[in-house]
Amino acid sequence: MEETRDGSGDVARDAAASRRIPVQRGERLPEAAVRYAEERHWDVVPGTWLEAGAGMERCSCGAADCPSPGAHPLSADWPAQATGSAVAARRMWHRTPHAAILLPTGRTFDTLDVPESAGFLALARMERLGVELGPVTCTPDRRIHFFVLPGAAPKVPGLVQRLGWAPASVDLVPHGEGDYVLAPPTRVGSRGAVQWVCRPTATNRWLPDAEELVSALAYACGR
Repeated sequence: MEETRDGSGDVARDAAASRRIPVQRGERLPEAAVRYAEERHWDVVPGTWLEAGAGMERCSCGAADCPSPGAHPLSADWPAQATGSAVAARRMWHRTPHAAILLPTGRTFDTLDVPESAGFLALARMERLGVELGPVTCTPDRRIHFFVLPGAAPKVPGLVQRLGWAPASVDLVPHGEGDYVLAPPTRVGSRGAVQWVCRPTATNRWLPDAEELVSALAYACGR
């Protein structure tokens, strides 16, 4: 049954059922970075990492008040350092085996980033309607990222507006050229690790267009 603007339908049930995140397979950062480059042909670049000291972990950048400890770029020229070569990725993470894995967006994919509650609600609705999804991640700051074809970022505001929502009123953030997302199993300080909600598999290698997902995402965010 379709949900309506007043909230009727299966909203609560779908949201509760979809909160089950699959158990994550143990994998080290270097192995994961190489696999993303080798199997998915994604560009990867190492970020900062967590260092132990004085009874606590701190970001390798040295900032005591780092807002994203162990999970941000090492320098401003990170886009130029990104590589799609598994050999180069293996060499990079051999030097810094605890480095975060950053995936540049706007190259082989963009992502649509929504609050966790809205993301799981939309995920349940899309699965029920048979929408073909790409990979999906959940971050420690309670955000869900849906991987879509590149070029989505400039289209999203117009798509949202055509659905009757004011883009500024909907917490749907596209990440495209010049941006990045964190890849599992990157850990953000003591907040936890990025996890796959929908893992990259052979069946989701072909990514959906943003237009296929925006309706469900905008509705869930507007709720």
